[in-house]
Amino acid sequence: MITGFYFSSSSKVWDDPQWVFGIEEIGYDGWEISADGNYRLDDPLKRNRICEVLESTGLGVTVHAPYGDLNLASINYPIWRESIRQVCLCIEHAADITDRVTIHPGYLSPLSKLDPSRAWLLQKDALKEIGTVAQEHGVLACLENMISIKEFLCRDPGELFGMIEGIEGIGITIDLGHANTTGTVKEFLKHLPSADHLHIHDNHGGSDEHLPLQKGTIDWTMVSKAIVGKYQGIVVVEGRDLKEAEESLTVVRGWN
Repeated sequence: MITGFYFSSSSKVWDDPQWVFGIEEIGYDGWEISADGNYRLDDPLKRNRICEVLESTGLGVTVHAPYGDLNLASINYPIWRESIRQVCLCIEHAADITDRVTIHPGYLSPLSKLDPSRAWLLQKDALKEIGTVAQEHGVLACLENMISIKEFLCRDPGELFGMIEGIEGIGITIDLGHANTTGTVKEFLKHLPSADHLHIHDNHGGSDEHLPLQKGTIDWTMVSKAIVGKYQGIVVVEGRDLKEAEESLTVVRGWN
C-alpha cells in the first residue's frame, strides 16, 4: 500500500525554503529534502531554517543525502573517507526528522577502471560503515539504482541488490526514471516488493530529464499497476518545479 506521495526537487537546492509551502498547497503528503546547497543538514543555520519551514506545515519528511563530488567507491583514500563522512553526517542530522535517507552508490574513476573489483569492495566497505551509523540513529539508508552512465555502479537490479547483501542498516531505493535510461523498468518492477523507498519521474530513455509523469516514454499504466499492487511505502515524485509537481500529482491521483 502506498503510504504517501512526497515531492523532491534537486534543482531547488539554492532556493529559499519558502517554496516548500507550495508542496503542501498542491496536495502532497511530504517533502524529500535534497540535502545539498541551502539544504545541507550538517549546517546548523541551514538546518534551523528548514525546520522552521517544516514546523509551519504538516508535511512528512524523507531525505536524499548529498552526492555532488562524492564517490563511495573511490580508490583515492581521502576522497573515499570524506564521502563516507558526509553521508554519515547527513544521516545523523536527519535522524530526528525521518527514518529514510537515500544515498547514491559510487562510480568508476579513470584509475579505478583498472581495478573495478577493488572499487566494488570499497563501496561495500563504505556501506558497512554507513549502515552501522544508520542503525545507531534509527534510520534506513537506501541505496539507489543509477542512470545509464557506464561508470556508475548499481545500474541494474542484480548489482544493486548484490551490493547491499548482508549489510545491516542498508535498504533499497528504486528509481524508475533512472531505470528507464537503462532499459530496466520491467526488471525493477519485479523487485518492488523488496523496495524500501521509491522515486518516480519521466524521461525519453536517453538521459535523466526529470520530466513530469506522462511527458516521457515510461509506460505509466504498467508502472502504476505494479506500484499499487506490489509496493508498500512512500512514493517520491522527483521534478523541477511546483507546476510540474502538480502535473505529476494529477496523474498519480488517478491510480487505483
